[in-house]
Amino acid sequence: MNLSEIEFVDRMGLTMERLGGTRTMGRLYAWLMICDPPDRSLTDLAAELGVSKTSVSTVARQLELSGMVERAPASTREHHYRMVGGGWAQVMRVQPAVVKQSLDTLDFGLSILGDDRPGRRGRLEDTREFFAFILRDSDEMFERWREYREKSS
Repeated sequence: MNLSEIEFVDRMGLTMERLGGTRTMGRLYAWLMICDPPDRSLTDLAAELGVSKTSVSTVARQLELSGMVERAPASTREHHYRMVGGGWAQVMRVQPAVVKQSLDTLDFGLSILGDDRPGRRGRLEDTREFFAFILRDSDEMFERWREYREKSS
C-alpha cells in the first residue's frame, strides 16, 4: 500500500468505527475496495493491514454475513475474500427490521407511561415518530436507489 492508500484505509477504519463497527472491519473493507487484484487471502490481508490473521478471519466472516464481502474462488485451501457490489445497500436493508423492533419497544414504553407524565411521554412519542418515519420511507428509498443505479450503469 502506498501512503495515500494507507490514509484511505485508516480513514475508513475510523468511519466504520463511528458507524458501530470495528476499525479493523472498516480497514479490511476499504482495502478490498481498492486492492488489485480485487481478492485477497486471509494471510495477505493480515500482512497488508498489519493485524493478526485471527482478527482478519473474524472480521471477514462478519462482513461476509452482512453481505459486504464474499469468499472468492481460489486454487489454494486458504479462504480468499473480495468486496461485494451493493454491500452497503444490503446492510441498510437489514435496518428496517431493527427499526421495527425499536417501534415495538417504544410502543411498549408508551403503554406503560400513561398520560400522567407528558414530558416523558413527549420524548418517547418524538422518538417513535422518527422511527416510524424512517420505516415508512425505507422501501421507497431503496426503490429510488435501484432506479438511480440502473440509470447510471
